[in-house]
Amino acid sequence: MTGSFWDFLLWIFWFYILFACIWIFITIIIDLFRDRTLNGWGKAGWVIFLVVFPFLAALIYLIARGRGMAQRELERRGQAQSEANDYIRSVAGTSSAAGEIESAKKLLDSGAITQAEYDALKAKALA
Repeated sequence: MTGSFWDFLLWIFWFYILFACIWIFITIIIDLFRDRTLNGWGKAGWVIFLVVFPFLAALIYLIARGRGMAQRELERRGQAQSEANDYIRSVAGTSSAAGEIESAKKLLDSGAITQAEYDALKAKALA
């Protein structure tokens, strides 16, 4: 056997370091392009800095703009949650008894249903 257990552990360690670095760089680039306060030249400068001096640039970016990264991510998640809640409310509609009776009354007033059908729908909603 040419390799040992320690060589395997060292290989796993370096693989972890590589994966972590790639993850950090991608996170920084995503944050750069989602930031609405930074203009195009600022974004271009950070990207060039990340390409030329990747580790130094990532370290400086995380120190200088780390708090803003967290705030932007929280705002983005809050907005996504709010949009999801609005969508759920719009799809769910009104299922209360008052809402069903109101819908039935509109159908009665428009002539789509008879008084007997309206009374049946009203009794069903109140049951």
